[in-house]
Amino acid sequence: MSFIYKISLSASILLTTGILSLSLFDSGDSFGGDFLPPKPTVSSHHISNVFSDLEEFEVVDHNVNRFLKRNNLAGASLAIAKDGKLVFAKGYGFADKERSINVQPYNLFRIASVSKLITAVAVMKLVEANKLTLESTVFGPDGILNDSIFLDYRDPKVETITVRELLNHSAGWTNRWGDPMFMPNVISKKLGVDYPIESEDIIRFMLQKRLHYAPGTMSSYSNFGYTVLEQVIEKASGMDYEMYVKTNVLYPLEIFDMQIGRSYPWERLDLEVKYYEPQDDFFVPDHLNADKQALRSYGGNDIHTLGAAGGWVSSTTDLLRLVVAIDGFDNPNDLLSKESIKEMVSKELVGGSPLGWRGVREGKYWYRTGTLAGTSALVMRKENGISYAIVFNSSSWKGPVFANDIKYMMDHTLDKIEEWPSYDLFKLKNNDKPQRRKTIF
Repeated sequence: MSFIYKISLSASILLTTGILSLSLFDSGDSFGGDFLPPKPTVSSHHISNVFSDLEEFEVVDHNVNRFLKRNNLAGASLAIAKDGKLVFAKGYGFADKERSINVQPYNLFRIASVSKLITAVAVMKLVEANKLTLESTVFGPDGILNDSIFLDYRDPKVETITVRELLNHSAGWTNRWGDPMFMPNVISKKLGVDYPIESEDIIRFMLQKRLHYAPGTMSSYSNFGYTVLEQVIEKASGMDYEMYVKTNVLYPLEIFDMQIGRSYPWERLDLEVKYYEPQDDFFVPDHLNADKQALRSYGGNDIHTLGAAGGWVSSTTDLLRLVVAIDGFDNPNDLLSKESIKEMVSKELVGGSPLGWRGVREGKYWYRTGTLAGTSALVMRKENGISYAIVFNSSSWKGPVFANDIKYMMDHTLDKIEEWPSYDLFKLKNNDKPQRRKTIF
């Protein structure tokens, strides 16, 4: 069956079955004022598996399905771009095992620490708008966060912490005594505050402690640093963090489904998958009530408060649309200036981190990983023009190092593709009245 025939068949099915039934936007409130957002012309939910169900991609199907089976994973979504064009988008396994619902490219997944890449892009937009600089200090009377609640700090060295140091994990914090993003009970008792623990509470808690090293002298991975950046973005922009990101980063790229996720099964978003852990009987204290027990993927972790550090949900197609807009290649036009993109992949410290990206291999690739209970993600931008995003709705007992296995599988898979299609699935258009399905798995 030819690709063109399949495109026609799929479009006919989408139109005749009425798969989309809820308008994306009813007003312009999300943009502020009375501005009406432009009609969406591209949205991930229009791209179904049928568009990449081609003979040329049988090796991809084989390898991803085998990877799911070998690692006991429920499902996955994979999107691949070549030279800025979306050439592949497909789901594998189950979005909901109990109901035997298959993954589609439009399904939403928690993307964990890939969220940091989104936050870094938002910061660079503020830099380009002259709202702050990478060398702006964050704390103290002259810092961005000079609100009274953040002026009670124990270590005076916090006054030297810059925006850049938060982005590249060199601000002075380590996880020596645990990651504060996953310690609501400790913070509640220490500060004497009730649940839920907010990001402001976590910052106040950490400011009562000494830094583990002088800012800018070494690098230690820190989720907390990106929670501080969430507050920085809100203060510099005068907007809610999520709304600033949507309005200034996502909507201009015609990304309309990406948003901050929630923690509990009954809060699952439209088209969001279910999440599965290696052990479904390993319980931890609920983040809203330490006297209750919950799975980490459903109540143990506070997804909303993770926010800028790890709380976003997205389809792989929308995620890849962002990646090709910050990849430094000529096609398509980038969201950021070449100077900003170069800054994001720079490393000031030997063995240090770039800004938002997890790592950079000069002349080879940039990558971003994400791991949480119930999800694993990998985003790759390669020098040969290939970029991909792959996300799973299951986690592995291997934790963050599982990303190495994912990369190995993808490297061997991509090497088998001799020729890529010339079409661009990003250019699939919505109907005249853009709508979406109102179904929760």
